[in-house]
Amino acid sequence: MTRIQLAPPAPTTAPGRLAGLPRWFVTLFLTDMWERFSFYGMQAILFLYAVAPRADGGLGLGVGTATALFGLYMAMVFLAAVPGAWIGDRLLGARRATLYGGLVIAAGHTCMALPGAWSIWAGLGLLIAGTGLLKPNMGVLLSDFYGNGEVTRREAAFSIFYMSIQVSALIAPVVTGFLGETVDWHLGFAAAAVGMYAGVLQFALGRRHFGQVGAHPAHPIGAAARRRLFRRTGYVVAVVAALLGADALAGTLRVEHALIPLGLTVLGVPVVLFRRLLRHPAISPVERLRVYGFIRLFLSSAVFWMIFTQSGSVLSQFARESVDREVFGFLVPASWFQSLHPLFILAVAPLAAWLWVRLGDRLGVPVKFALGLGLVAASYLVMAVVAVPAAEAPVSPVWLLLVFLLQAAGELALAPVGISAAGTAAPAFYRSQMMGLWWLSAAVGAAVGGRIGQLAPSLPQPPYYTALAVVALAAGLVLVARRVRIGRLLTAGVPAA
Repeated sequence: MTRIQLAPPAPTTAPGRLAGLPRWFVTLFLTDMWERFSFYGMQAILFLYAVAPRADGGLGLGVGTATALFGLYMAMVFLAAVPGAWIGDRLLGARRATLYGGLVIAAGHTCMALPGAWSIWAGLGLLIAGTGLLKPNMGVLLSDFYGNGEVTRREAAFSIFYMSIQVSALIAPVVTGFLGETVDWHLGFAAAAVGMYAGVLQFALGRRHFGQVGAHPAHPIGAAARRRLFRRTGYVVAVVAALLGADALAGTLRVEHALIPLGLTVLGVPVVLFRRLLRHPAISPVERLRVYGFIRLFLSSAVFWMIFTQSGSVLSQFARESVDREVFGFLVPASWFQSLHPLFILAVAPLAAWLWVRLGDRLGVPVKFALGLGLVAASYLVMAVVAVPAAEAPVSPVWLLLVFLLQAAGELALAPVGISAAGTAAPAFYRSQMMGLWWLSAAVGAAVGGRIGQLAPSLPQPPYYTALAVVALAAGLVLVARRVRIGRLLTAGVPAA
């Protein structure tokens, strides 16, 4: 077995190791593991809780509204990383941003654990804000422990973190799903809260091993600009609060009233950011060409995530209503199927890594994206087929195993390649922000997918799944047809290897 050697702590970091690993690394690893446990645990039961009747402790939302809510929640989590990264870089520093983000997430899960509609909406808002603050700054903290010449060690560290995400995503739905579906929904949310509090506590105790890493903002904002920012933020918050208050006083406040403006925000932000980037005075002509190529990938990625993120809503509904879940007299919680995806990621990732090395440059980025879209399309073609007998009687869970396997393979074909392409296409002055733009494609896809998912309850299932597959296949075919042009744009001005 190859042993991964991690870089030693930065010179300003206090010494100390635990199980052969630097203590700062153990602290960050456990924080990330517990945060992902809480995130995936809550995600696994959010849709099911939203559609559960009020008599059973749920929100009692319609399937369409709950699907839109789930999609928009996922979109806002991705979108919140953009201001979250800025706050860490300009106001708080990565260390405080991570700690405060964890506290806000823990508060959000605590609200979700409390009965009452107000606590649910407050909890979702806190979860979005806290995750957007913690996740990008956690990555900055980890990266800052390595120098510019330690690329291999940095990549090894991020690989270990990626594995922790999958392990947490595998275990969390089993815990929160069992508690939520079989005991009480709020107990499931409470389990997620306990996980996050554990992560925050050990981060607070372990940050003494960080030295000066992440202690201060990398590019602090001036006092005048800070006051102007706070003033404008206060105006926006006041306007939003006034509109919601007026809606509530009029007795017309509905979930949809928040979903529509938030969805438009998710769609509008990438347009504004790309427009500003392309018009930036520091961008060179060849960098502008690379950005144009990246926009093609951005749109294709949004299509992928539009379809992929429905596994937490539309496929959860299918698992609950149309799958034979009884095993030896035990009714398997529908949320447990959400553990299949990380399970298959862990199983398939080594094969995918080996395959990309063997193929080398014979498959370009557009073709790899097309492969990811083709695999997610195949998963929904399977759904279209199995939906026919499912209309008459519950079907075998093996079908969903196949669906999640295809989707996991699709993610491995597209997501890592997209991250790498974002780094290649980024202008020199915009590298960190380009990573944020990449994840905004997932936000756009989740928001659109949530709105499209509202149609699922009113349409026959086979045509609905088939339509999603056709959209993914069409996007993949466009990439294949334009692969040469897109490849040239992405590599404009990049020296040949």
